[in-house]
Amino acid sequence: MIRFFVAAFIYLWFGILLLAPMGALLVEAFTGGVAAFLREVMRPEAVHALWVSIEITLAVVLINGCFGVLISIVLARHRFPGRSLVNSLVDLPFAVSPVVAGLMLVLLYGPNRLFGAFFGLWGIKVIFAIPGMILATVFVTLPFVVRELVPLLEALGTRQEEAAYTLGAGSWQTFWQVTLPSIRWSLAYGVVMTAARSLGEFGAVIVVSGNLISETQSATLYIYQAAADFNLRGAYSVALVLSFLAVALVGLLEWVKGRREGKPSF
Repeated sequence: MIRFFVAAFIYLWFGILLLAPMGALLVEAFTGGVAAFLREVMRPEAVHALWVSIEITLAVVLINGCFGVLISIVLARHRFPGRSLVNSLVDLPFAVSPVVAGLMLVLLYGPNRLFGAFFGLWGIKVIFAIPGMILATVFVTLPFVVRELVPLLEALGTRQEEAAYTLGAGSWQTFWQVTLPSIRWSLAYGVVMTAARSLGEFGAVIVVSGNLISETQSATLYIYQAAADFNLRGAYSVALVLSFLAVALVGLLEWVKGRREGKPSF
């Protein structure tokens, strides 16, 4: 009986936190009918904002996927002065508010700041442009791949890699044929979590983007601006699209998790 009440409480709690808001969002987005929903979603500025979010997500997944693997191998396979500090700094995005992270990037890459002035000499605009939005999202999503791979690499050890070296394989050949196949599902798990976080990023992005319509406005910023302009139907519609993308990523996450653990996901 106690188990029944505990299970009922858990389902009720998740229903209040997740299902009820999703249901309310679905109802509000389709209040005016399917035609009104499609009209809001197909607005040029809404389509551009969605594409900006997708482009940023793809760029961040590529950057953090590559550098996440590199950082993980360095932390798991090498011992060097300051390793503990680097390992702690990887978790810094979890401790720092995204808004604060965005402000730090403005202080570094602003037009009249050290790095901003350097890139300005080459005609590259970082803050209030897409590069700054990518940089902010890279910062807040840095830990996901690293924290998936480091424990796995430490558990796997180096015996297989050392055997490959003994048989004459080079470093790159060993990585592609031994290391990467061993970590591929954990890497995929970290990449999917990175993608999900990137799609929904708001705090850091709004500080560095300038929120310029049809230029540097991502989907989350479009929702914020639409709500501020009392275009609630537009905000609900684009929010519903992002929610569907998030649900799809959660499904993909569960599938990858099942493959990583060697058992069916559903």
